[in-house]
Amino acid sequence: MTRNQGFREAGQWGSTAARIRMLAAQGRSRADIARALGVRYQQVRNVLVRDEQKKAKQTLASDRATLPAKIRVAADGSAIVPATAVEMLGVKQDDVLFVRVLSDEIHLLTRAAVTRRVQSIAREFVPEGVSLVDELIDERRREAEAERRDA
Repeated sequence: MTRNQGFREAGQWGSTAARIRMLAAQGRSRADIARALGVRYQQVRNVLVRDEQKKAKQTLASDRATLPAKIRVAADGSAIVPATAVEMLGVKQDDVLFVRVLSDEIHLLTRAAVTRRVQSIAREFVPEGVSLVDELIDERRREAEAERRDA
């Protein structure tokens, strides 16, 4: 594969982050990727560093995936989640956890997990190739134009 062929192939990928990952996997430098995609070096760095952090977190989580723990329910119905389980989720003091009960299981969800679920549900109702953001911006522009005409 020629040097430029990898950059041309990257243009066929969907998101900028996906293009960054593909070019990085080919061994391209961060600076080359930024120039080729017309983005800032910092954006390239952020994508690649976050991927490394996620991979490290997943490794840690898989190491602890078989976390053996029993939780006793107190007389008032409360239960304390073990600190190791909270650490695995990356939850910090005052963060919010969402509780979901499915048949005879209790699921604790982080805000990020709930966001991913909501986004996946919403994706089912948005046709492929439609940008809700672009539609909203267009609608706002039409409303602003109508207000200018009426004023």
